[in-house]
Amino acid sequence: MNPRIILTATALAILSVVLTFNTTHVFTPPPLPGSHDHLHTAEIIHLAGAVGPESLAFDPSGGGPYTGVADGRILKWQGHAHGWVDFAVTSSNRKECVHPFAPEMEHVCGRPLGLRFDQKTGDLYIADAYFGLQVVGPNGGLATQLVTEVEGQPLLFTNDMDIDEHEDVIYFTDSSTIFHRRQFMSSILSSDKSGKLMKYDKSSKEVTVLLRGLSFANGVALSKDRSFVLVAETPTRRIMRLWLHGSNAGNLDVFAELPGVPDNIRRNSRGEFWVAFHCKTGPISNWILSNPWVGKALLKLPLGFKKIHYLMVGGKPHAAAIRLSEKGEVLEVLEDSEGKSLRFVSEVEERNGKLWIGSVMMPFIGIYNLN
Repeated sequence: MNPRIILTATALAILSVVLTFNTTHVFTPPPLPGSHDHLHTAEIIHLAGAVGPESLAFDPSGGGPYTGVADGRILKWQGHAHGWVDFAVTSSNRKECVHPFAPEMEHVCGRPLGLRFDQKTGDLYIADAYFGLQVVGPNGGLATQLVTEVEGQPLLFTNDMDIDEHEDVIYFTDSSTIFHRRQFMSSILSSDKSGKLMKYDKSSKEVTVLLRGLSFANGVALSKDRSFVLVAETPTRRIMRLWLHGSNAGNLDVFAELPGVPDNIRRNSRGEFWVAFHCKTGPISNWILSNPWVGKALLKLPLGFKKIHYLMVGGKPHAAAIRLSEKGEVLEVLEDSEGKSLRFVSEVEERNGKLWIGSVMMPFIGIYNLN
């Protein structure tokens, strides 16, 4: 018998025991080197009847944050006195969009992920996983579709973006040309490398594919001097750097290797980058992500999303984020290792001495004081 088949069968049997007896905590990822386990002190701002505030953005006047949630709405925070209000939607077909979390309805209701404001116009640009790149004006309402297909192929999993306001272009990702957002675990475990990084020219309305063959292309961030753009590859646990200008223009290299599964990347006012981790990686998740045949075998088992996700996060919900320099050096690591307050971080936005923290799976955002 093929040794790989024997090894796979043995490994899957072990994983079955782990899941059956809830012993995954034995493989819980350890604290990250040099980390500060302080995120549990974050203030929690609950959403009203909503879940999954993936991305956070502030308008040019400092209002917000605004966030997209799982039922297709974009909400605006108006402070503790007024709470959250509806601001925009990405689909006009909202008759059946009545549940806070209904993955089977995402293709109807929309699923807004990455958000960015154009600071000159006040327009909010939206990466909707199902309806592509969109925009809505400063007064909100129904968003307008800008890009729904590229090279004759529909966008299946539009994920994140950043805006170059000097050149009026938007860099954005499509995580997969095979899987939709609700199938994201299949994309990660099947070693899908169909992700793309693209550029949308706001004047000509043309789209250029900059990178192909990415593993679950995720978060996007432009450098402060606009010389390069970063894109996160979630399963490979790394951030790639594409040089846009200068002597390195056109070159692609690895900006950072990460000890966790990255989601969005956000640049702060100093030109540094905050990378949100959906989870840290431990022995089990490293083994699964490093061996595509294991992931493919897991997908064939009747485990379901919750059990596979339980394996990937090491059996314990937690929160982690890392701050990188313009050269990719680790400057700061923050955690809520026990998941007391925050879990499954999708984005970290630094603003006025605070970190505003989103989560694609939780019904709240967090605010952490840096001072």
